[in-house]
Formats: sequence, C-alpha cells, structure tokens
Amino acid sequence: MDPNKYCIIMAGGVGSRFWPLSRSVRPKQFLDILGTGKSLLRQTFERFSQIIPVENILVVTSSGYGNLAREQIPELPGKNILLEPLRRNTAPCIAYASYRIRRRNPSAKVVVAPSDHLIIKEGKFLKVVEKGLDFVGREKALLTLGITPERPETGYGYIQVNSEPGNVSIDKSIRPVKTFTEKPDLKMARIFQESGEFYWNAGIFFWSVDSILYALKRYLPEVDSVFSENEQIYETEREQEYITQAYAGCRNISIDYGVMEKASNVYVLTTDIGWSDLGTWGSLHEQKKKDRSGNSVTGKNVLAYDLKNSIVNLPDDKLAVIQGLDDFIVVESDGILLICNKKDEQKIKNFVNDVRLRKGEENV
Repeated sequence: MDPNKYCIIMAGGVGSRFWPLSRSVRPKQFLDILGTGKSLLRQTFERFSQIIPVENILVVTSSGYGNLAREQIPELPGKNILLEPLRRNTAPCIAYASYRIRRRNPSAKVVVAPSDHLIIKEGKFLKVVEKGLDFVGREKALLTLGITPERPETGYGYIQVNSEPGNVSIDKSIRPVKTFTEKPDLKMARIFQESGEFYWNAGIFFWSVDSILYALKRYLPEVDSVFSENEQIYETEREQEYITQAYAGCRNISIDYGVMEKASNVYVLTTDIGWSDLGTWGSLHEQKKKDRSGNSVTGKNVLAYDLKNSIVNLPDDKLAVIQGLDDFIVVESDGILLICNKKDEQKIKNFVNDVRLRKGEENV
C-alpha cells in the first residue's frame, strides 16, 4: 500500500435524527442499524483499510466516545483516535487531523469521510477513492465526491458542475465545481435532477495535506491559527491538554461553508456507488428490505395489520400490535417510544430538544 495515503474518519456526531435508537451515550455511528453485525463506524474502517494502511487511518470523535471507538476498532493504534472536547463542526475537525497528519508525513494525500454512510457498490467506491487520491497527488486541488442523483431529493445538498474541464488534465468524471447549493425544495430538486448538471454532495473529500492547510490558512485563518500555533506539540503527551484549550475558543463552522464554497481550485468527482448518508429513518427505510406492503420491520414480536410504507424498529422482547398506519416511523429503545409520520421526520430534532428540556438529558 502507498504509505502517503491517509484517511480521516469523522465520527463525532450525535445522530439525533435517529433518536431514540441513537442516543447521546451511543450515537448511530456506533450502532448496527443495518443489521449486518457491525456498526457503521466498523464498516467504514474496514472499507478504507482495504486500500489505506491501518496506521494511516485516523478517527476523530468526541472525547466521550473514545472508548467506544477503541472497542470497535481495536487494531487501530490508540494515538490514531483523536478526541474533540467540544463539537465545532467539520472545519476544526479536519484542521486538527490534517496538522496531525502533516506532523507525520508532509507528503500525505488524504481522503476525509463521515463514519455513518452506506455504500452499496463498495468495490467501485474503492476505485473511486484511488482515483481521487491519485488526482490530488498530482494537482493542487480540493476534490469532493458528487453522487449521481437517483431522485429529486430534498434532504441533500447539491453540487453543480462546470461544463468546462478547467485547466488540468482530467477525465470526464472530474469537473470544476460551479456552485454548492443547500437542500432545495421539491420543485427545485426536480429541476436539478433533470438538468444533468447537479450531483448530491456526499461530504467526502480528497486533497493533499499541504493543499487543505493552505486553504484553511487563506479562507479560515482564525480556525487555522488555533491548530497551527504549536504544531510541535502534536503526538506528544501534552497534545490533549492543548486541544482542549484550543477548542474552547474555536469557531463552529463546516469545511463546506468555510473553504469549499470560497476556494477557486475545487473539483468534483462524479460517480454512482449506491450511496446514502443514512441521515434519517426515512433514508434507512429506503435501504432496508421491505415486505409487499412496503414495510421494513425489525423485531421478532411485531404483529402488523393494515400497515403500509412504514419502518418499525422494536426490541425482540417487545410484543407490539400495530394497525392502520401508513408512512410512519415506529421505534422503541430503552423504554422510549417514538411514533412519527415519516413526512415529518425532520421534526425529530425538535422532539429531542423538547425531551431534553422537559424530561432530562438522560433521555436523549
């Protein structure tokens, strides 16, 4: 394997849209929500370890999830699990891990990926990753992954490609980015899909470590300075203390908004890899096997009558009779029950906030 290839796996989210199965003490990336016998984090690690040396894979997660990460990836060196004391979005996460990587290898080329995505065409994805890493190894570019849209999806951000190939020698699957667009309404999503110029933003990135650190210094200097001030402290016993202090004053901002939407050397690698961000119960329902009525049911003691187009996830020891629901989410975990219309699943975050305020932090 190429010793200059590195991977950053971002695993610090709380997965509140998968509540109550995903809880703050054990969020969705540490759960086997697909029923494969492995957590999403474990699957992500195993996927990348096929083409990237294990010692070059870094997992960035919340300080409260360090033990979970170690348990699920015991072969990963302890120093490769980076602990964030506070959640500050993806730009600080990437800055921290990138400075850590440069400390080890200034020639590194890096793929950055979330820990909780589904990729069905894994073999094709790994070839795409190899192509992306090879590209950023040759070009001073920031590359993102764009997924060919299968439907007019309102839950994803979009990337519009520039029809011109730009000033680098690349194949047809790599194009300069024209615009980034936030989640559209249904009418606009249909226009995006029909145009052939827009792709789903997968939140997976490629770059050389020098390219991303140059971009951070130029477009997010206040974030960059937090992590560049004492580079010599990385991989020493003082690192965690330094990071705890650094995060306290660090801006909360995404890499998309802070860098990718501003830089001029941004490209998109377009592909179809059977991707889903598994961001909601509805997206999980789309991926699960369904019965003739369009239901996905997890739980050995569920009796369903006139149930249609719904996702049910109950413990095996829970006996439940469900009748007359269409397009619903029914989930129970640790004594907490959620019944929600699937079209309203974006409100689950609001429900979680209400539970926190009215019933206590221990319930979220």
